[in-house]
Amino acid sequence: MFSRRTLVESLASIPLLSAALPAWAASSRKKKRVPDYLKDLGVKPFINAAGTYTALTASLMPEEVLDAMRYASSHYVHLTKLQDAVGARIASMTGAEAAMVTSGAAGALLVGTAACITGTDPEKIRRIPDLTGMKNEVLVQKRHRYAYDHSVRATGVRMVEIETADEAERAIGPSTVSMHFYCDAEPRGQISAADWTALGKKHGVPTFADAADVLPPVENLSRYLKLGFDLVCFSGGKGIRGPQSAGLLLGRKDLIEAARLNTSPHSDTIARSNKVNKEEMLGMLVALELYMKRDHAADWREWERRAETIARAVKKVKSVETEVHVPPVANHVPHLKIRWDADVVRVTPLEVKRRLAEGDPAIEACPSTNSRELVFGVWMMQPGDAEIVARRVAGILKSAV
Repeated sequence: MFSRRTLVESLASIPLLSAALPAWAASSRKKKRVPDYLKDLGVKPFINAAGTYTALTASLMPEEVLDAMRYASSHYVHLTKLQDAVGARIASMTGAEAAMVTSGAAGALLVGTAACITGTDPEKIRRIPDLTGMKNEVLVQKRHRYAYDHSVRATGVRMVEIETADEAERAIGPSTVSMHFYCDAEPRGQISAADWTALGKKHGVPTFADAADVLPPVENLSRYLKLGFDLVCFSGGKGIRGPQSAGLLLGRKDLIEAARLNTSPHSDTIARSNKVNKEEMLGMLVALELYMKRDHAADWREWERRAETIARAVKKVKSVETEVHVPPVANHVPHLKIRWDADVVRVTPLEVKRRLAEGDPAIEACPSTNSRELVFGVWMMQPGDAEIVARRVAGILKSAV
């Protein structure tokens, strides 16, 4: 069966017939002009030489992801059936018992914590964040506190801070809902991920790992599950390059079931506003499939090439030194740090960052840029961006000598 579009495209490929096609058919062959929406709105795009920061709209989705989302937008489906199918596919890919697409990693923190509180009890689901008579404490290492645990606290729980395994043993009790673990903070805390899950299993308390920004490496998709965490969440719009407003929650089947009952399309729930639509579900699935099939070694070589391209250009300026830094856990990708003698190059890193952002094309450097060094994250750049950044930075530094 040919659709109207398929038939038109087939006929159009035959020279004698294409000339005889009606006007509506001829117009369908033309590439649709997309208005310059950002220009019309007065919003200036930029080269992303920073990284997957939400405020900078993180990553760009591959064409296949956009195709999946466009496909989903033209079909009606039962949302829960799509959730079932997408969740099952993601679980099989990652080695999880179950999985779901969430409204970002922050949404996963909310519904995952809610699941630990309520289980599938409809009365508890309706009542939270009123936790009267329910478990209401989440255990966390002091060095693992961060702004995003607001999504955990939104369920009404109280965060109980500890530092050592002995303190954790004493703090766990009948009111303990879950044990929260921020993966990026593992080197700063006193209890490792493996020991954290062991404590949880010893006391029958669910352990929840926030792994939002630990991709790459791709192996981290299953690492924390293999360590024994009951729930693990990831951002969808960072390393995976899915929809920026989507995320993943992986883990125990009973907890994923409870998490789904605590959010859309169920009405009287704590996370009803954290809606995930059909377009995001399919887009996230396709993005994950693409991510897992990528040549990650080739990606790394390209990131190193970009950093070297910029470093080679700026080191031609007197006193300039560069260093490639790879953070140990989160954003584990090459970052280029550039430093210089302020008495030789009379411009500050923050001034260079400002001038790059105000230039044409605009370039955003890492927010971690400070008074001592200019920092670039190269992994979200597009082809040709590194060369542009290299010329612009070198030019600014040369002009300040």
